[in-house]
Amino acid sequence: MPQYDAAHQLGETFHGCLAAGDWNGIRTLLTDDATWTLPGDNTVSGTAEGADEVVARARKIASYGLHFALLHILVSRENMALSLHNTARRGDVRLDEHLSTVCRLRDGKIASIETYLSDVAGMNAFFV
Repeated sequence: MPQYDAAHQLGETFHGCLAAGDWNGIRTLLTDDATWTLPGDNTVSGTAEGADEVVARARKIASYGLHFALLHILVSRENMALSLHNTARRGDVRLDEHLSTVCRLRDGKIASIETYLSDVAGMNAFFV
């Protein structure tokens, strides 16, 4: 399978596992030393280090009832990114953000994730 197809498939699988809450599935897509960095100053911000922490971060984010709408999967020569529109409601607080989750790949797995957000203040208000 050409590298671009493999990266695209990895992105589809990652999003599918995230949307379905398949935490073991996500774990199989990660290198053991994977990291995930999110901006902001809230309960899900900062860098999760190691595959188990990355999975725990994904579980925590999903526990807030997010809908992860996949807009696009983008591939580069060596990496992949997801363009998402995340929405959720918690009481009177609403989350409505566009984001890009950039995944750096190594040996066919996700080695690091960095998320770029359209509304960091909104994320801080939602994830308390």
